[in-house]
Amino acid sequence: MEDTWILWLLFQTSLLCCTTNQARLMPTFNSSQMFEGDSMSLRCEEDDSSGGWTVRRKTRIQQSQCGHGWGISAGSSCKIGFVFPWDSGVYWCESREGQTSNSINLTVSDGPVILQSPVLPVMEGDDVSLSCRTKTAASNLPAAFYKDGSLLSAQPTGHMTIQHVSSSDEGLYKCDIRGHGESPPSWISVTGRPTTVPTSTTTPTPTTTPISTASPPPQPSSLVFSLVCHLVVLCPYLCSTFLMVSLYRHRSTGKGLPVSTVMTPPTLTEQGLDEECDDIICAVTKEHQF
Repeated sequence: MEDTWILWLLFQTSLLCCTTNQARLMPTFNSSQMFEGDSMSLRCEEDDSSGGWTVRRKTRIQQSQCGHGWGISAGSSCKIGFVFPWDSGVYWCESREGQTSNSINLTVSDGPVILQSPVLPVMEGDDVSLSCRTKTAASNLPAAFYKDGSLLSAQPTGHMTIQHVSSSDEGLYKCDIRGHGESPPSWISVTGRPTTVPTSTTTPTPTTTPISTASPPPQPSSLVFSLVCHLVVLCPYLCSTFLMVSLYRHRSTGKGLPVSTVMTPPTLTEQGLDEECDDIICAVTKEHQF
């Protein structure tokens, strides 16, 4: 079984030139290794059902699609009720036009021990769980885990977790249970996490213009209206004052009016006013008397 992963690596490279995102191969199992006699099911998740996507595989024996000598085809799905070691190989989806999806590597073991590892590539930063299982005994036996032929860790319960995986964790893994045997190797792939553009949730503060509390300058129309109002109010006083001044001047010169009709203004004594009158009023009165 050790040359199965080599076959997968070589064939994986040949698929890169025609891989599309129009379909994706999704297995119903979560391990890249199985015991002989297990069952499995595969499905092509299609963006366009008119593409005629089918499950295909490449093994040591042949390359063919589901239903042609192996598996039961149901549209874009394929089911194998009883797997054998010769079912080990590379599986993918392919359309009528020859377009291909992602691929997975499946190993069917007729031995006593398998390594349960992710069948799909692991995203960078995630945790990966590995389990070393036997077919006849309990699955919590002490096990040793290896990466690229070197001892990685020995676990008393047969389970191991790799936290926050990175590209350096890619490699060929296997496990060994003393007294039972070792598992076939399986390749673990790590893919980069897709980058996303952060969306700002901060609401921008609108720029506000400070409100002035000063009174606005008067408009020209307001000035004209105010001037007219003042003239209307002052006009009667100006006219009466002008008339009184004219009458006093005519009396003093005797022009323009008959003598009998000239009225002599009463003196201050006749008016009963106190001699200590206002200086301004007295000055005006005396001026008109002369």
